[in-house]
Amino acid sequence: MLHSVGFAAVLTLSLAAPPAGVSAPVSEGEQAGHVEGTGDAQVDSATAAATGKRSKRSRRRSRVNARVVPDSQLRQAPLPPPSGALRIAAQGHKDPVEVNVYNEDGSYNIESLRSLDHVLRCRRTMTEKQIEPRLFVILSHIYDHFDRKEIEVISGYRNQRKQTSYHYKGTATDIRIAGVSPKKLRAFAETLDTGGMGIGIYPRSGFVHVDVRPGASMRWVDYSAANSNAAEKRPPRGWKRKKLQS
Repeated sequence: MLHSVGFAAVLTLSLAAPPAGVSAPVSEGEQAGHVEGTGDAQVDSATAAATGKRSKRSRRRSRVNARVVPDSQLRQAPLPPPSGALRIAAQGHKDPVEVNVYNEDGSYNIESLRSLDHVLRCRRTMTEKQIEPRLFVILSHIYDHFDRKEIEVISGYRNQRKQTSYHYKGTATDIRIAGVSPKKLRAFAETLDTGGMGIGIYPRSGFVHVDVRPGASMRWVDYSAANSNAAEKRPPRGWKRKKLQS
């Protein structure tokens, strides 16, 4: 019986696989990608392995290493609520916003959330978007853990052309904390992940990306240099150009 099941599985996989030289169909989600450039990196790496050559595009894209996090590596215990306190400032701004995201009854404080939305506004178009409150809960956990040191926002909401980005969706932020290494910041953020988080470290730029998302959690390391003027980060056509800070 087991032999029959095994043979059937092999036959199914064989029928599902595309003929040699034909690419397998890619879903819309895979085309969008969880991490910018990751899909292209995998394709170019496969091409390089087959030909023994690496294109300029491959060398550029392969600087991103990403993986899906299996459930077994996620936090299993429920995440307790943080203090709700948060002191946060946009990169280059000396006046931070200090609030508590919770009311005394545990509900969200709308005025505090709107203040934080303003801090995380798009630095190029100055437009604001309602940020997913769960992201602020994660940031409050981080703030509590690192002795309530101010969190610097490198990039929050981005009114950009690439609308699959979690920055565009208002569920992501790039952060750093003075005196805390990006590795330590990333390591702690990973302990908060009960599922549905993206956490990436950017060693050359010195910050950590944290987002909340539907579906599987992701981890990545991006060794590429910061490029605030990348095509996907530019605002929709028609906006007056302004140099980005991230």
